Amino acid sequence: MAELNHALSGELTNGGHRLVQRVYYEDTDFSGVVYHARYLHFMERGRTDYLRLLGVEQGALVIDGDTEGLAFVVHRMEIDFKAPARMDDILTIVTHTEKAGGAKMVLSQEVRRGEQMLIAAKVIIAVINARGRPRRLPEGLAAQFLGAARPADA
Repeated sequence: MAELNHALSGELTNGGHRLVQRVYYEDTDFSGVVYHARYLHFMERGRTDYLRLLGVEQGALVIDGDTEGLAFVVHRMEIDFKAPARMDDILTIVTHTEKAGGAKMVLSQEVRRGEQMLIAAKVIIAVINARGRPRRLPEGLAAQFLGAARPADA
């Protein structure tokens, strides 16, 4: 069962994470084109599975007995819609870390159909504690994100 869960979560790559998703009828509008807000769902799945494969369980983010708590929330998102996806397309959601430190992370995401880029996004993630106040990303966790962002031969 662990292998199946791992396979469903995509894969870590030299530059971050890759997740493959199919476009279903529920993702489209009346014209058969993916509804613009559904791309947010695809990208959220990419970010969540990226964390999962890095060993970060969002539901239990307390690091080394830290009682302050830790959560990630989207603070800002910039999206460029380049081309539409359609019913039954196979999409690849690519995520990589540009910055991890202080009280934020910056992730770059792309949604692709084959080699064609459909969506390019920059996602700024705020790091907060259990009370919703900003907190520093623990150094070890920041290193995990930054380590995943570097090519293996770097």
